[in-house]
Amino acid sequence: MSSARLGNNRTVALVTLGCSRNDVDSEELAGRLAEDGWVLTSDSDSADIALINTCGFIDSAKKDSIDTLLQAHQLKSDGKYRAVVAVGCMAERYGDELAKALPEADGILGFDSYKSISESLVTILAGGKIDPHKPKDRRNLLPLAPIERRGGGSAAKKESGPAGISRNGQGERVLRKRLDKSPYAPLKIASGCDRRCSFCAIPSFRGSFLSRTPDEILSEAKWLVEQGVSEFFLVSENTTSYGKDLGDLKLLEKLLPEVSAIEGVERIRLSYLQPAEIRPSLLQAVISTEKVVPYFDISFQHASGTLLRRMRRFGDSEKFLHLLTQIRALSPEAGIRSNFIVGFPGESEAEFHELIDFISQSRLDAIGVFPYSDEDGTEALDLSGKVAEDLIDERFQEASRIAEATVNQRAVDRIGEEIVVLIEEVEGDLIEGRAAHQGPEVDGSTRISLRNLDELRDIKVGQYIKASVIATNGVDLIAEKI
Repeated sequence: MSSARLGNNRTVALVTLGCSRNDVDSEELAGRLAEDGWVLTSDSDSADIALINTCGFIDSAKKDSIDTLLQAHQLKSDGKYRAVVAVGCMAERYGDELAKALPEADGILGFDSYKSISESLVTILAGGKIDPHKPKDRRNLLPLAPIERRGGGSAAKKESGPAGISRNGQGERVLRKRLDKSPYAPLKIASGCDRRCSFCAIPSFRGSFLSRTPDEILSEAKWLVEQGVSEFFLVSENTTSYGKDLGDLKLLEKLLPEVSAIEGVERIRLSYLQPAEIRPSLLQAVISTEKVVPYFDISFQHASGTLLRRMRRFGDSEKFLHLLTQIRALSPEAGIRSNFIVGFPGESEAEFHELIDFISQSRLDAIGVFPYSDEDGTEALDLSGKVAEDLIDERFQEASRIAEATVNQRAVDRIGEEIVVLIEEVEGDLIEGRAAHQGPEVDGSTRISLRNLDELRDIKVGQYIKASVIATNGVDLIAEKI
């Protein structure tokens, strides 16, 4: 029993911001806290402690994190909370600097505190002080060569960031607690990133790339099925690199059939694929493996070859269009999404219009457009040729308009298509879910139209329903149950 095992039912409200990797981290934190006797409450306005899992990726995400911490502090002043504690990427990235700028937080805890999170919260509730996390470049915590990270085992996991799996001598023990009843769940297969994109600070606070072993992943997948999950979203900072530190760069192609073979699994999708690393064998595995949906979340970021080199990335418009052609030749109905940055330092008018042309030709199902902003600790921060803010905004507006037209047209192209929809919401006569080409939260959704209301009683959250697309509403589909 942990020294922090609680005799009374102290409560914690866990608020999660940011991406699906943070969702997994929150559920791992919840698992640790529940094991030590804490009661997780869904009432985010009332608990002993508000634990805010922050995001520190871009300016807007950081602002959301700060606003949420300040709102929690106000609720504390109103007597709703006894303490407010920050964890997550922003806490890891800024640590003691954040503590000085935000004295309203009673604790700023980094990733290394996760294993002793219960002890830290007990100390804070008792009026004690926890020294704010002091940031460090987490890329230096593991050997430079990925293959040398093997055998580090628990030491590597200890130094690599959030982890929710530990050995109990009889296989893998899952230390995770679900925070909702969704039939879908993210499943983390790796953490960290070895790429050095000049605009991205993630590797410095998430660390070098570290794959979880297949045994760990399969154990957690089976546990999630027991919790009612039927769709997995395999997540990491760079899914295409999975296995390189385990000595097998094609390990993902071997893992997918094993996850697919788990009874109760209905759908598997991959996240965050690097275009330069999408090898033919992986492409074939996604298309041909049973239950793996043809969904490609590809990180293009731009389409101009010259600008991509300044981003420390590879590829160009011609190569990317060829990749899209390959995917659609194998699976014409595949779902493809991507993100793009406009206004990167040195972006010329010609490079910007190359991006616009690519977006128009790409026929992507979902597109995220982001205006460039300087990020602490990145190479791009010191690059010359900064684009004026008003021009960045102008380009952002234009690219967003083209992106919206592109994805809306792609949705229209799907009219008449037969799809399978995972139902995620049934409220009144509203039935909504996602088809195979629609990723969770960030992509469009599908609303089911019924021929008669008698069919309502047969439809439940978690079901998979065959339907035919009959209309669209922007990027969203309207489909009739078959």
